[in-house]
Amino acid sequence: MPRFSANLSMLYPELDFLERFAAAAADGFAAVEYVGAYDREPQVLRDLLDRHDLTQALFNLPAGNWAAGERGIACLPDRIDAFRESVDTAIRYAEATRCNQVNCLAGIVPPGVDRQAAEQVLVDNLRHAAPRLADAGIKLLLEPINPRDMPGFLVNSTADYERIAAEVGHNNLFLQYDFYHMQVVQGDLLNTFRRLQGRIAHVQVADNPGRHEPGSGEINYAAIFAALDAAGYDGWVGAEYRPRAGTSEGLGWFEPWRRRR
Repeated sequence: MPRFSANLSMLYPELDFLERFAAAAADGFAAVEYVGAYDREPQVLRDLLDRHDLTQALFNLPAGNWAAGERGIACLPDRIDAFRESVDTAIRYAEATRCNQVNCLAGIVPPGVDRQAAEQVLVDNLRHAAPRLADAGIKLLLEPINPRDMPGFLVNSTADYERIAAEVGHNNLFLQYDFYHMQVVQGDLLNTFRRLQGRIAHVQVADNPGRHEPGSGEINYAAIFAALDAAGYDGWVGAEYRPRAGTSEGLGWFEPWRRRR
């Protein structure tokens, strides 16, 4: 049975971030994830997880100045030292929240920087991060994101992930497979999932178009959830979408798997 995690960076937008933990638990989620909460003390996050009996499924490495448009710093040639410091920061938060995987956002290629040169910076940074996180018992994930939603983002497809992972050459570099992004970029969702399942550590879902709830668009999520079960996928499935009319009101798709209190 799929295990679902509420992405608190997108769900419950009407609530303060810290209030979203209680809302997710009340709606039956067993886990939470988010872009990052580095402006909060790790013990505050740990206390919320314990209070509401939640698992921390995932969070991202520090992604730079989100408000200023940064979407990760791993490919930025002038931020190598900051990236390496961010790995140590993420380990501290992962250990505090008992989270065993973190996602790397590659970042947007800066103006004037060759895409191949940016990819080499990313590879070098991942070569640093993968063993460092492995020593701490934490999986490192890399997420392809579609360039329509995030123009200029360096890693867009599973082919990008496979090429970069081969260059990095370390077994602690997994794939974060977001069905929404992959539908926009390449389609063939289930065949690709099955082919790469051994390297997929986390799955995320949203429908297309609009990036709303599963069942609101063209993606056959009934088939996808059944296929995850049939394939024996035992990772978390992150609900990372924009609610159309309230998070709790739009959870009809989640009803068969809702955790009962």
